[in-house]
Amino acid sequence: MRLSKILMISLFLIVPATAGFAQDQDAYDYESEFTWGLNKNTSGGLIGGFMFKKSFKMSDRQLQTFGLEIMNVKHPQEVRYNSQYGNFFTFGKENYLYALRLQYGRDFILFKKAPQQGVEIKAVFAAGPSIGIEAPYYVEYEKEDIIVREQYNEDIAKEVIYGPGRLFQGLGDSKVVLGLNFKAALNFELGLFKSQVTGFEAGLLVDVYAREIDMVVKAKNYSTYPTLFLAFFFGNRK
Repeated sequence: MRLSKILMISLFLIVPATAGFAQDQDAYDYESEFTWGLNKNTSGGLIGGFMFKKSFKMSDRQLQTFGLEIMNVKHPQEVRYNSQYGNFFTFGKENYLYALRLQYGRDFILFKKAPQQGVEIKAVFAAGPSIGIEAPYYVEYEKEDIIVREQYNEDIAKEVIYGPGRLFQGLGDSKVVLGLNFKAALNFELGLFKSQVTGFEAGLLVDVYAREIDMVVKAKNYSTYPTLFLAFFFGNRK
């Protein structure tokens, strides 16, 4: 099932079922919370990346937030191949894109929860600078009867590629591209204990960079990367 369908089904099932119950409960009083989690999104792999957020309560219904996200962003036309040697690689990929997102925002509590029951639902809005790391994508291939590791280029035929290079190879030759990010989401806190936070967040995030990111040879590259995401988070509050 596609991620966009999972997000829609989750929202339709959970919001109506929990809104009326949680709205009438007395909320657990806290001043701040720290959460971390894993992100799955339409521009990433099996695990899109990691997220961290520190929140401070400004009023009974509003929190001030500071966030950091570390993501691996993929080009929409990337295709994985299995080489004749049994190794998977992405043919045509020239560079990785790692996104470091700093975020400042507001969480608005739509429905409160009781200390040990119900669901707390927040509307989440955040924005901030993005630091894009354009890192070379290396492949192992046969060249003049020897195996070499080099950044992929269009002169390397698919048939001679053994597989990808070593993990983080070429990271020292990365280029930094600056940009901005914007996020809007719904946050569902499901924790059973007063001082612990567990739940998920679903929404839309957009990265906009100062230039196009060179990711795939002979494909249209982009400076803007919109993505739907689903993040599972854990944490604590005090």
